[in-house]
Amino acid sequence: MNSISSMRNISVGNYFIHAVLSNAAAHGLDSKQLLLAAGISPELLGQTNARVSAINFCRLQTAVMKEMKDEFLGYGPSRYVIGTWTNMCYSVIHCTTLGHVMARYCRFYQMFDWGLQLRFEINGDKAKIVFERGNTNHPVSEYGFELVMFNFHRFCSWMVRRHLPLITVNLAYPAPAHAQEYRHLFLGQAVLFNKPRTEIIFHRSLTELAIEQNEQSLQRFLQHPSLVMLIQQYQEKSWTDQVRMIVNKRLIDTPGIDEIAEQLHLHPQTLRRRLAQEGTTFNDVKTQCRHDTALYHLGRSNLSIENIAQRTGFSESSAFTRAFKTWTGITPQDYRRRM
Repeated sequence: MNSISSMRNISVGNYFIHAVLSNAAAHGLDSKQLLLAAGISPELLGQTNARVSAINFCRLQTAVMKEMKDEFLGYGPSRYVIGTWTNMCYSVIHCTTLGHVMARYCRFYQMFDWGLQLRFEINGDKAKIVFERGNTNHPVSEYGFELVMFNFHRFCSWMVRRHLPLITVNLAYPAPAHAQEYRHLFLGQAVLFNKPRTEIIFHRSLTELAIEQNEQSLQRFLQHPSLVMLIQQYQEKSWTDQVRMIVNKRLIDTPGIDEIAEQLHLHPQTLRRRLAQEGTTFNDVKTQCRHDTALYHLGRSNLSIENIAQRTGFSESSAFTRAFKTWTGITPQDYRRRM
């Protein structure tokens, strides 16, 4: 693994700063003082494209949680008192497989019937974690779901010392203005909007992975859990990650699976089988890369729709528009107007 000190160049978008501070004023906290204490200039709040270092962001998030005495940052009708996360971690640390961790993780948070409820499902070769509102009419904003889903995915990745490849992340709401940030939140993996329910879907085989952490490593992790989950990198890359890296470099003229398999010193059928074991296919990876790149350019550039279509591997803007609407529920033009 890379050390934390070597990953300090990772940054976090302005949206997440606003999200962490969203409920601070209602609890009598001074956002400006919280920002300054975390080493963040309050002026950055007004700069849409501003980014801050991961370390300063985690300082802010931790400080707000402590001051509010709520690990859910005020996004629920009641608090997750400080120590809730630590107790969850100790409740799963002696599990032997990732599936056992996931099931127990969900059961732990089901004790809070008012909060976001996590449910573990297995259906055929797919495993799912479903995220639903608990026994409350209290609205949970997008960031409430994002925070819980991020923590789940990154914590499970830490438990097995690898970033877990996902088949898809389904969100039961339209693409928000900050949708391009999902490339960082879920490590460039597929995110789809306007789905019947909010869930993370991955291949069932991942539930059989052995746990590689213990109480001693957990104690170190709990010194800075938010920072570890945000910046931790792992030396071993999944086959999905390796294919994604190649496709992203040549998205305009994407190579076929035969050429990619040759670069990875594999037979094409072997590569197909290994991708299937991780719950994906070559076409799925290619689609994910196009989707991710489209969101990035729509949110961070003045390129025309035609130019973005070309950069994402579409020969015609009309085909790009149809695909984008399938991914997000809205057209590229509508998405850009929301920014």
